[in-house]
Amino acid sequence: MTALAGDNGAGKSVLIKTLSGLWPPDSGEILWQGQPVHLHGPKDSEHLGITTIYQDLALCDNLDIVQNMFLGHEPLRVGTLDEATMELAARATLADLRVTTIRSIRQPVASLSGGQRQSVAVAKAVMSQAKLVILDEPTAALGVSQTQMVLDLIKRLASQGVAVLIVSHNLNDVFAVADRIAVLHLGHLAVAGRASTMDSQIVVEFMTTGRSTRFSGDGDPAQAPS
Repeated sequence: MTALAGDNGAGKSVLIKTLSGLWPPDSGEILWQGQPVHLHGPKDSEHLGITTIYQDLALCDNLDIVQNMFLGHEPLRVGTLDEATMELAARATLADLRVTTIRSIRQPVASLSGGQRQSVAVAKAVMSQAKLVILDEPTAALGVSQTQMVLDLIKRLASQGVAVLIVSHNLNDVFAVADRIAVLHLGHLAVAGRASTMDSQIVVEFMTTGRSTRFSGDGDPAQAPS
């Protein structure tokens, strides 16, 4: 699991939207499983198995959990929605992720807490068989207990073999879940390395100046922009 850190304006959102197929890159190339790819829209990204969960989660409050998890990919049987299959698959996915705080998979998403909504968004990504899940500030505006619930959920997602990229300003969350940390500074990669070779102060130094005099890990420090 990799965490992407950077100050406001560092380029985190641009990178996310480029990987999601929303914005074309100005230069360079995107390598996916070792091969260069060209993303002309979100469908291309989705086809590769890249799913992005933004801060607003893109859930429909007027629909229930099952309907949200299958939105746009509803299975049909004899021309009608296969509700039984949808419920079974939704329940199994939530159980695999050990989401136990939801009262009913048929309750409206509008009735869920912030942590529960994040759980539904992650479960939806799992159901789409995502190979890479990008989480944009997944614990923003959550309380302590809900934050811990979401962090545990992210760990379980990674343990299932799904690549996870978490974007967060909360360095406590970053160090709680990340194996590797990449830091952007003014649109450039300042460093990328194992989380165990860094601490919060080192990450802040890279975020604010593009370099750190204390870093001596196994990462790949990039030349800070002049």
